[in-house]
Amino acid sequence: MKVLVPVKRVVDYNVKVRVKSDNTGVDIANVKMSMNPFDEIAVEEAVRLKEKGVVTEVIAVSCGVQQCQETLRTAMAIGADRAILVQTDEELQPLAVAKILKALFDKEQPGLVILGKQAIDDDCNQTGQMLAALADLPQATFASKVEVADGKAKVTREVDGGLETISVSIPAVITTDLRLNEPRYVTLPNIMKAKKKQLDVVKPEDLGVDVKPRLKTLKVTEPPKRGAGVKVPDVATLVHKLKTEAKVI
Repeated sequence: MKVLVPVKRVVDYNVKVRVKSDNTGVDIANVKMSMNPFDEIAVEEAVRLKEKGVVTEVIAVSCGVQQCQETLRTAMAIGADRAILVQTDEELQPLAVAKILKALFDKEQPGLVILGKQAIDDDCNQTGQMLAALADLPQATFASKVEVADGKAKVTREVDGGLETISVSIPAVITTDLRLNEPRYVTLPNIMKAKKKQLDVVKPEDLGVDVKPRLKTLKVTEPPKRGAGVKVPDVATLVHKLKTEAKVI
């Protein structure tokens, strides 16, 4: 069984994000980029399934600019067998990515598509669900535990009320949550091996997919700075301030 693992190149989570002076978007010039942490968890889970003998091949996929090859090399250093880059300079929105993944799903015919539940740059949390709808596949989102056996995937997922365990037939789409696993440390020998692994580059038009944006970003601004807190001498003063200044009661 093959597993398709989409990975996204995002601004590193340790970097303080800055908005461009003209408010058209986030400034990524000379900023450290890395793999989306949720996608890193997805790659790790796919590799673990391969190590258990459930999966035969792990294919990493990324959509975007040429520099996404670095992200794919990282995925292969973790343990992915080969990679596909769908190269485009267009701004990719979740629906466009889902359409690309649907085309690759039809071509590769994997048993599972495992991807992060959301990207830390846009926080959309849509691609996995859109892919499941387009490909008419069962889906299990926010997975904190995955077990594959007898043509089914048993997934424990995090919900507001606690944990929910569901069983989905394969092929299926699974999106990963933070508590699913802890990705392994990438060693130098594995980084060197990843350089020799197969990496195919295709264009969206080769897959017959139109990636033209459907949404337009009007303005990007930083959140307002929080004001300093104040100490109050007693409950009566607190209630008075909540009523007259904060106007929340």
